[in-house]
Amino acid sequence: MTDTSPNRTTGSLGGAAPGPAAPSAGKAWTRPGAGRNRPAGAPRRPPLGATGRRRSTGRNLMAPAAALAGVAAAVGYVGAVDPHQPGHYPVCPLFRWTGVLCPGCGGLRSVHSLAHGDLTAALGANAPVVAGCAAFLCVWALWVGRAARGRPMSLPLRPVHAWLLAALLAVFTVVRNLPFGSVLAP
Repeated sequence: MTDTSPNRTTGSLGGAAPGPAAPSAGKAWTRPGAGRNRPAGAPRRPPLGATGRRRSTGRNLMAPAAALAGVAAAVGYVGAVDPHQPGHYPVCPLFRWTGVLCPGCGGLRSVHSLAHGDLTAALGANAPVVAGCAAFLCVWALWVGRAARGRPMSLPLRPVHAWLLAALLAVFTVVRNLPFGSVLAP
């Protein structure tokens, strides 16, 4: 004898299987505990602020806007003060004392060229900085999109990602200091 109560569904072999009943007319079925009494298809509410009220979209976008303003101010300064002219910025201590180019050498020249729209010169000064700027813009756009929907920003990065980035920068540093890698030197 099988149970035909509304709290059970029919399993694949015709027997009774535990679980919620099929949706009845007018009610959408949701997984138990999925929406915490939220109808299926209803938008999620933005996270609660410190006062217990829902935060507005404008308030959610304040952190990404502040981050962009800080980066834009730094890029604006580097764009206005030419790092190709000596005396404006300090010299890299590793290069000054050892003559070895570090992975950051040429980074200010690269940002200056990007600020002036010269991608070729930026790549010639320091290609990883150009890649880092592109990665920043992608992550920032993701951050804005999630903040506008009231969702927290999270990047599922693992230690292997940091090791991979460190290895790539180490290879870049070694190659740019070898005679055949002089094209990577600023």
